[in-house]
Amino acid sequence: MTPLIEIDPGSGFCFGVVTAIRKAEEELERGGTLYCLGDIVHNSDEVERLRRRGLVTISHSDLATLPAGSRVLLRAHGEPPSTYATARSRGLVVIDATCPVVLRLQQRIRHTYESSPAGTQIVIYGKKGHAEVNGLVGQTDGTALVVENASELGGIDPLRPVKLFSQTTKSLDGMRHISDSISATISPGVAFESFDTVCRQVASRADGLRHFAEAHDVVLFVAGAKSSNGRALYAECLAVNPRTHLIANADAIDQSWLSSASSIGICGATSTPSWLMEQVSRRVSELVSPTRSDE
Repeated sequence: MTPLIEIDPGSGFCFGVVTAIRKAEEELERGGTLYCLGDIVHNSDEVERLRRRGLVTISHSDLATLPAGSRVLLRAHGEPPSTYATARSRGLVVIDATCPVVLRLQQRIRHTYESSPAGTQIVIYGKKGHAEVNGLVGQTDGTALVVENASELGGIDPLRPVKLFSQTTKSLDGMRHISDSISATISPGVAFESFDTVCRQVASRADGLRHFAEAHDVVLFVAGAKSSNGRALYAECLAVNPRTHLIANADAIDQSWLSSASSIGICGATSTPSWLMEQVSRRVSELVSPTRSDE
């Protein structure tokens, strides 16, 4: 009996990534060279698709060598103020695809940094070196403390006020844990404010994916190697279904994973394109279809 194969309807690009991809495609339709500062999305297959259409991925050091008038796309993750300053000084044309949720968070952190009393510590719960986090830290002129887990809170001065923000793609549970840990760390009477800045569109996916993973015998989670969101959501699926497998694309499927499965679920990260999950679905269909005898 051929198993049921289902793609999770809630998986795939989030709103911010959809907007960034659309802007890139619109600019590419106009012709000429379009540069993107960093991978437009943490998925090598999607990056390659756009590369074939003419999108050139560059690094921050490349900005200083681009000729005036060059078009540079800023991806959904956002950029620190220094990037905009460099672009202005070089006469570059910026196509800003920063996610609106990230942009509002940047503005909020900047306002907090500029209006808070001297000595206030701004803490960001997020992944060190992540593009979004770099943009957030830039709003504080590089002074914010980035923590990935509670074990890193030793850098906080318990005698000085603390204001906590979160990278938009972190989990709500993780943010609550960091907030509770800071509350227990700082001295009595010291001001502490925790701002819930987790993107609900991203956060709500964890619950949906857990239910999806529980409903299938085998789950193939499709995500790029660079996607931190992908690793986090994959872990959510794996926690409820031990037959969950993380793959980059259809070529990574091991046929033995699919044996005896009556239902196979395919899902992905906020950086996983729908066309890639559809490719995986087609490949799974080929692998589980009954073998025909030669005629």
